[in-house]
Amino acid sequence: MNPQKYDAILIGTGQAAGTLIAGLLQKDWKIAIVEGAKIGGTCVNDGCSPTKTLVASARAAHVARRGADFGVNIDHFSIDFAKVMERVNHIRTSFSGGLEGWFSTNPNITLYRHFAQFESTTVVRVGDELIESERIYLNVGARPFVPTVTGLDQVEWLDNRKLLDLTELPQHLLIIGGSYIGIEFAQAYRRLGSAVTIIERAPQIMFREDADIAQIARDVLQGEGIRVVCEAELLHVARGTTAAVSATFKHGETEETVEASHLLFAIGRVPNSDTLNLSAAGIQTNERGFIVTDDHLLTTNPHVWALGDVNGKGAFTHTAVNDAEIVLDNLDGGTRKVSDRIVTYAMYMDPPLGRVGMSEKDARQSGRAVLMATKKMSSISRAVEKDETHGLVKLIVDAETDAFLGATILGIEGDELINLFTPLMMAGVTWKQFRRTVLTHPTVAELMPWTLDNLRPLE
Repeated sequence: MNPQKYDAILIGTGQAAGTLIAGLLQKDWKIAIVEGAKIGGTCVNDGCSPTKTLVASARAAHVARRGADFGVNIDHFSIDFAKVMERVNHIRTSFSGGLEGWFSTNPNITLYRHFAQFESTTVVRVGDELIESERIYLNVGARPFVPTVTGLDQVEWLDNRKLLDLTELPQHLLIIGGSYIGIEFAQAYRRLGSAVTIIERAPQIMFREDADIAQIARDVLQGEGIRVVCEAELLHVARGTTAAVSATFKHGETEETVEASHLLFAIGRVPNSDTLNLSAAGIQTNERGFIVTDDHLLTTNPHVWALGDVNGKGAFTHTAVNDAEIVLDNLDGGTRKVSDRIVTYAMYMDPPLGRVGMSEKDARQSGRAVLMATKKMSSISRAVEKDETHGLVKLIVDAETDAFLGATILGIEGDELINLFTPLMMAGVTWKQFRRTVLTHPTVAELMPWTLDNLRPLE
C-alpha cells in the first residue's frame, strides 16, 4: 500500500491545533488531521471550558447564599444540577463542534477519525490507511493518572472526565489529591451542595506554591465546609456499607475510613506518548514518558515536532498555543524558542490564584539577591468594597537589576491581575518604572505599584 502524501500531518487536536492549522493553511498546504477521540482535546472537552463553566455556576450559588451580607435578602433558592450540567455540555459541545466543522469543510484538510501509530520516520497508520509527510506534528496531550490502589477494581471511581459526565449531584465527593484540579472541583461541588473531603499526601495543598499561599487557600476551603486532610496516605478502597465507596487512609499514627457517594482521583496526568509506537519513528521519551524535544519543539526525529502537554514543557492551554506559534515562526525562518517563554498560570478556585515567574520559595532557593513586597487583599479598598478580602499579593524583584522576577496573587481577580506582570517581565520593565505607573481607581490593580513600597530583602 502506497501512503497518501501530505504537506503536513497533525496528530491530535488539542489547543495547539487551531493556531497551527490556521498558520499552515496560509501556505496553501494539504494537511491531514488525525483524531481518534473528541475534537478539541482536554481543554475544550474535559478541562478549561467545561470546568470554568461549572465554576461559574458554583460561584452564582455562593453569591446567592451571601446575598444578605450585601443587603439583598433571598428567601429561597435552589440548585438545578441538571441545568448546570446542561449549560456545561452545551458550551463544550459548541466549541468542539465548531472545530470539527472547520476541519471537515476545508478543502485543504483531510480529517481522519482514528488513532495514529507510526510505521516509520515519516509514515503513519490511521485505521487501514497509511499517510506520509516530511512534517508531522504531535499534539496528543495527556490523560489523568490512575494509581495502583488495593480494591480499586471493586468500586466505581471518577477522574476529571467522568466527573463532568455526572447527571446527579454527589452527596459526598471524596477527592484524592489537593492540587489545582482537585481544589477547583472541591469548591465547585461544595458550593453546589455536595459534602466534600480532600485527601492530600503532601504536607500542604497546592504543592507548587508557597506555604503561606497554600494555607490561605486551605482556610478558604475549610471556611466553606470542605474537609482537608494533608500528610495522608491512601491505603485501600472498598465498597461502602452506607455509601458507594469507602476509603481508608493513614495520617500521622491514625487510620481512618471515610465513606462517600463518589470517589475522584485528581493526582496528576501522564502523557499520551505510549499510544503512538514512537520507537518505529526513532522518537525518544524521558523517564516520565514525555517526548524529548529541543528548544524549537523538534523531536529526535527531524521530521516530527511535539506540541502541548505531551512534551512536558508546559501543562496549559496557553503554553500549547505558544508551542504552535514557535513552530510556525521557525517554519518561516524565525528564531522563537521555548526557553524565551515566561511561564504564567492561574488556578480557578475562588478567589483565584495567578502566578508568573518565581515564587518566594523559588527565590530563596535561587541564591540571588532579591527583594519581596507583600500586600494583603484585606488592605485593598476595592476588595473590601466587594467583601472579597481573602488573599495575598507577593511581588519579587532582583535587588541588583530592579527587574521583576515573579509575582503571586491569590485574591479577587488574581487570574486577571497576574497578566499585568507577565508583559513587564517580557519587556524588561523595572519595578521602579512600574512604580510610576498610574492605574485606574477604584480597582484592585491600582494598588500593585503601591505594593512595591514595601520591598524588603528576604530574611
